[in-house]
Order: sequence, then structure tokens, then C-alpha cells
Amino acid sequence: MPNPFKLHKIILNVILFSTLFFSCSGGNDDSDPIDISIPSNLSLTANIVGATTTNPNGDGSGAVIFNFAADNATSYKINLGNGEIIETSSNSLTYTFSGGGITNYNVYVSAYKADKFITKNITITIKVNTGLIFSDEFDSSGSPNTGKWTYDLGAGGWGNNESQYYTKRTDNVVIANGILTITAKKESYEGAEYTSTRMKTQGKFDFTYGKVEVRAKLPTGGGTWPAIWMLGSSISTLGWPACGEVDIMEHVGNNQGRVQSALHTPSSYGGTINHGSQTLDDVSTAFHVYAVEWTADKMIFSVDGVPHYTYNPSPKNSNTWPFNDDQFIILNVAMGGGFGGAIDPNFVSSTMEIDYVRVYQ
Repeated sequence: MPNPFKLHKIILNVILFSTLFFSCSGGNDDSDPIDISIPSNLSLTANIVGATTTNPNGDGSGAVIFNFAADNATSYKINLGNGEIIETSSNSLTYTFSGGGITNYNVYVSAYKADKFITKNITITIKVNTGLIFSDEFDSSGSPNTGKWTYDLGAGGWGNNESQYYTKRTDNVVIANGILTITAKKESYEGAEYTSTRMKTQGKFDFTYGKVEVRAKLPTGGGTWPAIWMLGSSISTLGWPACGEVDIMEHVGNNQGRVQSALHTPSSYGGTINHGSQTLDDVSTAFHVYAVEWTADKMIFSVDGVPHYTYNPSPKNSNTWPFNDDQFIILNVAMGGGFGGAIDPNFVSSTMEIDYVRVYQ
């Protein structure tokens, strides 16, 4: 039988313990507990305005919409990679980059709560068009505008052993339906077996630094050698290659689809090592934008906004970088020669079509 005295003592101890427990755990302080959490799960995306599969760097406006979010964050700080930092309590920011050309930016976003923060970054590539300083949209039918274009006439290929005779006849160069066509033809003319056209802005328009864009469709056939390129305006005084040559686009029918960009300088010319390329399946059935972005520091060559070669020599001097002076633009289709190679005996004619030539600065 239990001892009544011991049982009574046990009950008293239980009551005392319960009273102490609830008095300690309950309290009379109605304030919230201190939140010592820091932001987490930071996300960051960038929507480049106007970006498409053919123009992944945007429409040239430089506009980008950034979206970001984090748990427990009360504000954000965005370092745009161009020296500008913006603070906001919003979860998005629309920003327009300035400058010109195609530029990479390493963008950082930090999510803050008081003095606690976390950071995430992404790299974006933005295209920014600046002022249009030259353009030919080829909207007027007939021969090209003589206020913008002149010609190299004759045979021999100026050292390249080409087989065509360059003319300015409408048989070889003409504008119709908003398109300039340069046609290489198999025909006996002035002792040559082929004719074509080489047109240029020399004496009409030249420039230093900028972005050149030419939208073109290329000819086909073994031996065809279309080119979109530039020469230094100093060629008449310094000669070649001291004047510098910039080959924005070259294509040979004997290697269909491979488009190449190259530079010729006193340090590397003829069989230059300064070149890059990419291959496209439809260069002769679809238009593409062939471009070079030329700054005081480098040249970036691209097709449809996709770069394939950057020239940025070190050191820069007159041997490696004769590109601090004016250049002019040349459009032509050659036949054969050292680069064009063997001409298909069944070749009759083929055409380079050009939608526009534009220069931004």
C-alpha cells in the first residue's frame, strides 16, 4: 500500500516544476524575435531587347531588361559592368547601354537585408548602333549612285592573277527592286574570258573607326571569289600593305559556305595569319549581314551578329596596326586567281546580291 505522505510530496513537486516551467517559457515580452536570416536563392536574368537567333546581341538600341529576386531581400544593388551602379527595391530594371558596337558586360546583382547580402553575376553581349554616317539602300534602279561609288576598271586582278575584266556596264552591275547585283559572266571581253565589277567609295567616302554592315547573298560556282572589304585611303602614298587592308567577308565557290575575314598589314600579308571564319549552309540562297566593328583597339568580325574573329595585336605599331587612318569600302566578284582557285569549265554566270551598305560611327 502506497505511503500517503510520500505520494503527497510527489504531487507537490510536480505542481512546483510545472509552475516554474510555464513562468519561464511564457514571459510578458510581446516583441518579435530578432530575424538574423540573410537573403538566399538569388536569381538573375537578362532580356536583351530585340534579340533573335540571327541577332542575338539585340536590335542595336542597347536596351536590356534585368529581372532578379531573392528570399528575405529588401533591396538590390546592380553593378552594370560599365562603371554604373544602381540601387532599387524593385525586382526589375530596364537599362540602356551606350557607346557603340558589340560589347561584353559582366553584370553583378547583390540582394541586401540590412548589411547582409549575397551576389550573383551574368555576362551579356550587347549591340549598340550609333549614328549612321553612310548608307546605300540601293532604292533607285539603274546604275549605282556616282556620288557614292566609283570603279576599278581593267584586267589582271591587281596582283592576284584573276581572270576577269572589271567593267561598270549594267551587264555586270545594276540596281533593281532595291537590290544591287554584281554579276560575274563568262564572255570574251577585251582579251579576258570573264567580266565582273569592282566598285568602291574611294574619293567619295572614307572613315576612321566605326561599324560596317553589308547585307548580301553570295554567288556560287567554282572559281567565284566575292569580297566585301576595305583599303586604307593612304594606298596612293604608302602603297600596300602599309595602308592596311580589312577583308570583312571573302568566299570562294570552291569551298562553298565558308566565309572568311582577314587583315593584311606589313607584319602579315599575302598568306596572312590574321584571319577567322565560320561556315553557313545558305550563303548563296539567303541574305546575311556581314560586319566589322572597328575601334582604336581592335576589330571584331561577325555574320548576323555572331563574331568569328577578333584582331587585337600587341604591341600595336605601324607594322601590326595600320588602322588609325581612313579606309574606303570595296565590293567585287573576282574569278579565279590565287584565292579563287580553279574556275569550273561549266561556269556561265553568278551574282552577288547586296541589299544595303551601312556605316555607323
